[in-house]
Amino acid sequence: MNENWQAITSGTHLNPFGFLGPHVARNNTQVRTFQPRAKTVSLIDDSGQIIAKMRKIHRHGGFSGRLKTHDQRYRLRLTFPDGSVRDIEDCFRFPSSLDDFKLHLIGEGKHLQLGDSLGAHSETIQGVSGVRFAVWAPNAGRVSVIGPFNDWDGRCHPMRLHPGNGVWDIFVPGLGSGEMYKFEIIDNHGKLLPLKADPFGRFAEPPPGNASIVNDSHYRWSDDEWMSTRPASLALNKPVSVYEVHLGSWKRCPEENNRWLSYRELAEELVTYVGDMGFTHIELLPVTEHPFDGSWGYQPIGLFAPTWRFGIPDDFRYLIDRCHQAGIGVIMDWVPAHFPRDEHGLNYFDGTALYEHADPRKGTHADWGTLIFNYGRKEVANYLISNALMWVDDFHIDGLRVDAVASMLYLDYSRKPGEWVPNASGGNENFEAVAFLKQLNEYVHGRGAVTIAEESTAWPMVSRPTYDGGLGFSYKWNMGWMNDTLSYMGEEPVHRKFHHDRLTFSLVYAFSENFVLPISHDEVVHGKGSMYGRMPGDRWQKFANLRAYYGFMFAHPGKKLLFMGCEFGQVNEWNHDQSLDWDLLNDPAHKGLLQLVRDLNDIYKSNAALYDIDFEPAGFTWISADDRDQSVIAFVRHSTDGDFDIAVCNLTPVPRNSYRIGVPSRGIYRAIINTDAKKYGGSGVGTMGNLTTEDSECHGQPVSLLLTLPPLATLLLSLQNEITGH
Repeated sequence: MNENWQAITSGTHLNPFGFLGPHVARNNTQVRTFQPRAKTVSLIDDSGQIIAKMRKIHRHGGFSGRLKTHDQRYRLRLTFPDGSVRDIEDCFRFPSSLDDFKLHLIGEGKHLQLGDSLGAHSETIQGVSGVRFAVWAPNAGRVSVIGPFNDWDGRCHPMRLHPGNGVWDIFVPGLGSGEMYKFEIIDNHGKLLPLKADPFGRFAEPPPGNASIVNDSHYRWSDDEWMSTRPASLALNKPVSVYEVHLGSWKRCPEENNRWLSYRELAEELVTYVGDMGFTHIELLPVTEHPFDGSWGYQPIGLFAPTWRFGIPDDFRYLIDRCHQAGIGVIMDWVPAHFPRDEHGLNYFDGTALYEHADPRKGTHADWGTLIFNYGRKEVANYLISNALMWVDDFHIDGLRVDAVASMLYLDYSRKPGEWVPNASGGNENFEAVAFLKQLNEYVHGRGAVTIAEESTAWPMVSRPTYDGGLGFSYKWNMGWMNDTLSYMGEEPVHRKFHHDRLTFSLVYAFSENFVLPISHDEVVHGKGSMYGRMPGDRWQKFANLRAYYGFMFAHPGKKLLFMGCEFGQVNEWNHDQSLDWDLLNDPAHKGLLQLVRDLNDIYKSNAALYDIDFEPAGFTWISADDRDQSVIAFVRHSTDGDFDIAVCNLTPVPRNSYRIGVPSRGIYRAIINTDAKKYGGSGVGTMGNLTTEDSECHGQPVSLLLTLPPLATLLLSLQNEITGH
């Protein structure tokens, strides 16, 4: 007995539920409890009457008492040295609420709602309310839940081990939403590890603390109409124009010490702005909990928790709900590629490489100083997939943009020879990551949401179905298009004729994947400058180049993505620590660029030819791809119903008078966009209004138009009235 008490009071007992709590003796039930701060402990009934006074068995707080019958209900009355009294439930009298089926699913790595079983959840057991805590730590010697409720003393609430799958759990009566907690873990060698946050925690304490916080949702959604049709919002044949946002720096409140806007404030200001601008979707840089602001969320430590920075999880739900009510979809950047080494996180969680690889040649990212998930471990894959589904199901996220996919696919990603381990076939493909990504995409699509890969290599069939041998993503970012065209636009116009292929090369592979054209946050940081700053020439030419480029982007096959601030020509490079420079909109040139993006969105959404056939050759025809000397290109976009639009780009500052292009049909055409229009801050040169075809063949087309091409500008032309006969 003394050995048991010694183990309990030292926090090293291997089976506390086998010793503490009620245990049947010959003619009665013996109750043992560990209360290190109590002077006396009594057993009381539901009415508060004392059943028995417990004897102090161990000087550090071990008490023992007896019940007369085996099924007699009891509570504990604690009297403290200062004379105060507290009645509590004995957590060691409650059974586990994890049934055999859930435990089996956890062990098999097939529990798709894993976060509902593990983590912290308010429950009522045997009529008593409290919080059930559960965590996976198969190699731990002991796990306890600690918090203010037990003075952060790991001896008070050691958890029950389910040895078949390494899950520990305990029900702590009397706790509820808002309670802070951590896990205190002793490894299987008896070493006390750094205190751990909950891998499934739904909310987190702000720095400098890092505790998890019990969080219950009471949110009532109002987006039933959106949810009933949401698969259509990101369909391949729909217009998708995405506004990429970092919530901490889109807009701040300067009159209140430059604080962040809250989720609820953003639900009004951001949603109204995005709706007015005509974007179809918002894409959020990661909102999962992360310790370091400068990571922008890309080094998450709490994948199940929306960050505390902008409010509570239900406030985040409100933001998404308001987006949906406004007809705006929500995509979230999601980071399953790696996690930071912070000692309160997943790093050596139970004293072993549990979530990561033990071998640093597989388990570390030298570039980022982070650790790589072990995708081949079924419990880790289950952890990540269940997390993805939580965002889709519980938070109504419409799409997940999966970050750093290339780093997952290649074992030698950013590694030198000898720094990586080949696969079983001797190659550099990460077969385990490939299997994980395929499974992820199948499950997310099954929930009616989409996935988007940030994948920067030529890995084949990223956005092709798994049943056809693809990875199964809905879309892939077209990093090649972005790199080539931005490189081209960075050239002085007089030199562009020598780099013409950078403008046209994307059409060689444009239909090999379901591409999104991204002008993302990565293009306006780390010394690259802003989009405005990357354009050559004087101030007028910078704006003209940017307007022409956006016109080209919206006409080019592929869905669209534009990072915040790019729509009005942010001058300074993006700084995550401060607001965008909204005062620039007092300048007509910046305001004109904003108006152009708004009009491009409206025209894009209302002209099926610009989005209907984005991923098949039938949606695109070159008119002229080889006029490199004048840096002019022209092409046709087609829709399934036979409509078409024509784009013409003149990427020099020289107006082109009487420039003839061939067109498919005889009739009257109208310039629906001229990026050089005065209302956009342009010079007002070039074709405006209606044009009638001439019966003169050109570029292999039966008829043609004679245009005045404005300088550094894109024209979008639409057939208004077709004329048949001669």
